[in-house]
Amino acid sequence: MTAALSAHELIARHRSTLDQALEAIRTRAYWSPHPEHPKAYGENGSLDASAGKAAFDALLGSRLDLGQPGTDDWVGGETSPYGVDLGVTYPHADLDVLLPAMKAGQRAWRDAGAEQRAVVCLEILKRISDRTHEFAHAVMHTSGQAFMMAFQAGGPHAQDRGLEAVAYAYVEQVRTPDNAEWTKPQGKRDPLALTKQFTPVPRGIALMIGCNTFPTWNGYPGLFASLATGNAVLVKPHPRAVLPLALTVQVAREVLAEAGFDPNLVALAAERPGEGIAKTLALRPEIRIIDYTGSTEFGDWLEANARQAQVYTEKAGVNTVVVHSTSDYKGMLSNLAFSLSLYSGQMCTTPQNLLIPREGITTDQGAKSYDEVVADLARAVDGLLGDDARANALLGAIVNPDVKARLEAAAGLGEVALASREITNPDFPGAVVRSPVVVKLDGAKPDAEAAYMSECFGPVSFAVAVDSVTDAVELLARTIREKGAMTVGAYTTDPEVEQAVQEVCLEEAAQLSLNLTGGVYVNQTAAFSDFHGSGGNPAASAALCDGAFVANRFRVVEVRREA
Repeated sequence: MTAALSAHELIARHRSTLDQALEAIRTRAYWSPHPEHPKAYGENGSLDASAGKAAFDALLGSRLDLGQPGTDDWVGGETSPYGVDLGVTYPHADLDVLLPAMKAGQRAWRDAGAEQRAVVCLEILKRISDRTHEFAHAVMHTSGQAFMMAFQAGGPHAQDRGLEAVAYAYVEQVRTPDNAEWTKPQGKRDPLALTKQFTPVPRGIALMIGCNTFPTWNGYPGLFASLATGNAVLVKPHPRAVLPLALTVQVAREVLAEAGFDPNLVALAAERPGEGIAKTLALRPEIRIIDYTGSTEFGDWLEANARQAQVYTEKAGVNTVVVHSTSDYKGMLSNLAFSLSLYSGQMCTTPQNLLIPREGITTDQGAKSYDEVVADLARAVDGLLGDDARANALLGAIVNPDVKARLEAAAGLGEVALASREITNPDFPGAVVRSPVVVKLDGAKPDAEAAYMSECFGPVSFAVAVDSVTDAVELLARTIREKGAMTVGAYTTDPEVEQAVQEVCLEEAAQLSLNLTGGVYVNQTAAFSDFHGSGGNPAASAALCDGAFVANRFRVVEVRREA
């Protein structure tokens, strides 16, 4: 293939960004090359707000032809949680044609080396960044996120996570030198001398199984980790959230072709309604890596059955907050209210169980009983969401009927401290918008345990009364060990309680946030600094991102020669 983009040009364009990313993952300090504010876009080839919206509107009702081999049908059927029928159709693949075509380009991609692969990935991310406004609408209308969240989480934050994966992939690949001279003294005899060549080689084709709620944020780490380590990547989107990942594949194929590589190194596997091709793909011998975000049931199935592949899963967990004491009662309530409300609780990091001692807590406003804490939290959520315009901007829309059904059923599990209310979105009358429900449960009762020891994904939280802070810490440990947790929070002014919670999280490998009362929330993580998941408890088998997330996507093969 003739390259319109030379390796030299790409390195000159992106090497400094790669170096900054490498420094960021080393220091864990704040850094991002992708602006969070919508007004930052519109220059140097990027789409501004109106152009991005126009580009998205032009996609509606269209056929997204990616030029993939083996296309045997056109499929679609996405309906926005905001009530808009997207009408976009995508290529359906004959896997016996597509998979061999994807494998054909891997040799040249492998031989390109770690640096060239990295800068090609950075060019893909740059072009996606230039279309952030367009992608934001695509994420909004497939996930139900409110626009600003779709813009930030689906745009710059997702791009940061992709770049972070590329940086880790580069570090792990260059840890071993390309060549080495090896000499072993033999006393009076001539030394033994060898030249050794070391080449990172890909495992094979990677399968990225996308999720409905965060198609780009959860999808980009695995996609770019696999691509940067030399693997071809087959993207299998969630059937209700195809568009953002289909656009990603489109951009990746364009850049690969311009850089002189086979565009089939990245391809899309869209499916017919009810086809369920994820299981079929996961067992194909060509698939050697799988990245998956979604239900525990299917994640467990992948881990047990896709034995030919290296499997990375982010599944479900029961996220817990221990509430013992605070020096900023108002700030604690405000922080928790926002955490429970953001995107209608449809985040794998949203707190579900609030463990509160039965006798209450100590605060800067005096002692507060269990009932007072729960009532004050309910008022904080009501205050945050009292204005419908602000509520719509925070809550977004309920992503699918299953979440709505869980929300409605939760009110029957215990005493309702905060009832969910229906909110109308004037811009999208078809959107299902609901505020969170908070249910009071007695942690000592077996029927209550059945509720709080299961994940109830969506805007549902349980205020669990426990006998003491010691019981809270013990329940926290058992919850993480048995059910997993993506996040843990705690509020305490007691150093011994803080140490006890921290020890549980270290022992059970769960990420902990302590005493958050400001503008950082337990359900948010920053690329290059925070680890999303740990890979050490049942909620996820990997962390986004660390060395373990990328290192086993390739192997180093050695060739020795007599010197």
